[in-house]
Amino acid sequence: MFEPLRAAVRGLRTPYWPGCDDINRIIDARNGAIVNAGGRPLRFVEQPPRQQTFADKYEPRIFLRGEVQFRPCNWHDLFNALVWLTFPAAKAALNRRHYLELERQRASGAQNRGPAQDALTLFDEGGVIVAAGDPGLAALLNGFEWKELFWRRRAEVAQSMRFYLFGHALYEKALAPFAGVTGRGVIFEVGADFPAQPLAAQLAALDGLLARRIDDTVQFMATRELAPVPILGVPGWCEENADERYYDNVDYFRPAKAADVTAGRR
Repeated sequence: MFEPLRAAVRGLRTPYWPGCDDINRIIDARNGAIVNAGGRPLRFVEQPPRQQTFADKYEPRIFLRGEVQFRPCNWHDLFNALVWLTFPAAKAALNRRHYLELERQRASGAQNRGPAQDALTLFDEGGVIVAAGDPGLAALLNGFEWKELFWRRRAEVAQSMRFYLFGHALYEKALAPFAGVTGRGVIFEVGADFPAQPLAAQLAALDGLLARRIDDTVQFMATRELAPVPILGVPGWCEENADERYYDNVDYFRPAKAADVTAGRR
């Protein structure tokens, strides 16, 4: 589950909890700069006790100044930093959409978040990138056909399908995973040779694809667009799922009808 972050985390092998200076040092050492959607260099800064103005709030501060607020000794914020290092274009695109939605909310005077904000936040916190070399396997995922996908088609999944955690809250849950951990997926159809490419090439390609999808303002307009992904069902991500009976737990591997009712679909 942590495979996408391994390259980024190598630079944080310190005898102490890594802080802003450590993360910024990794950014400075990269071949390509990490920037926000406006082209400003990204920096991690300690989070102040209170944010007084709109421009000082979390998402606006990233968009306007390129500054990501960071709390020390906090797994949630550390994983967020590692995801920025791994998927910089997608995170910048998410921040831009967050900012535009906040501006829209502020201009309208609305008190509550809109459905697009909910979708963007859900993916930012709990997103999974799914790369499928076989459209039939992607259809099984979208159709909630968990046992067919993860058990009966297990060998095909291992050959032509890949899952990459994106959401930093999902990484935090993966520290102590439990049956019930579910991500929300964005699915990309890829070539048959994609899984054989080096991991760095896979991540770079997916970062670009995801950034372009997020930048498309007709996407991420509601949470129902995101496919549920029972994380511990992915072959190899849980010892228990080597047993066929594991996939009979309908409280976790929910059928489409029950999942649709929960999501408010009709």
